[in-house]
Amino acid sequence: MRIDILTVLPEMIDGMLHCSILQRARDKGLAEIHLHSLRDYTTNKWRRVDDYPFGGEAGMVIQIEPVDRSISKLTAERDYDEIIYTSPDGEPFNQPMANSLSMLQNIIILCGHYKGIDYRIREHLITKEISIGDYVLTGGELAAAVIADAAVRLIPGVIGDEQSALSDSFQDGLLAPPVYTRPATYKGWNVPEILLSGHERKIQEWRLQQAQERTERLRPDML
Repeated sequence: MRIDILTVLPEMIDGMLHCSILQRARDKGLAEIHLHSLRDYTTNKWRRVDDYPFGGEAGMVIQIEPVDRSISKLTAERDYDEIIYTSPDGEPFNQPMANSLSMLQNIIILCGHYKGIDYRIREHLITKEISIGDYVLTGGELAAAVIADAAVRLIPGVIGDEQSALSDSFQDGLLAPPVYTRPATYKGWNVPEILLSGHERKIQEWRLQQAQERTERLRPDML
């Protein structure tokens, strides 16, 4: 899988790509993640990529030219399954979407910034818009990192125990059940006896029951 991230501030996201699961996926050759500064694609001598919006609204807007030039360069080199724009008014990001993205070969993620981007980019160049929540960030770099991490960790071979990813929250439409480890007793706080029983079927039934109860209590909207 290859992910190309277009951003005004590549340094804001670079560190996240060189640790943990994302770096492991890159080391194994299972994922490529490339950062591209939009400033490298502007013809402005001061490397500016933003300008005032028509109509006089407050804030600055990313111009269409550097975005079009960067996307055109990449799409001339290979085919892309999706060209994603991170935006507060995009489609809410969730686990099923992460699953779908993990099966793609090549995607571009354009990070929103400032007041937004020239809307013609969204009309003519973007194939999918994603929001990671109902709030506004300084830029879409954090959202791009979230999307990349959630998708890449699902690629077969990235995580040593693939069953671990399959049992994460949201994979089956439920929150994950509680998990415990040694010691079995700490300050009088005990691990549920069922988990120490070794009875696999009853343990699985307990986990399902706990997942359903936690989801009903914490996220009833999911049921």
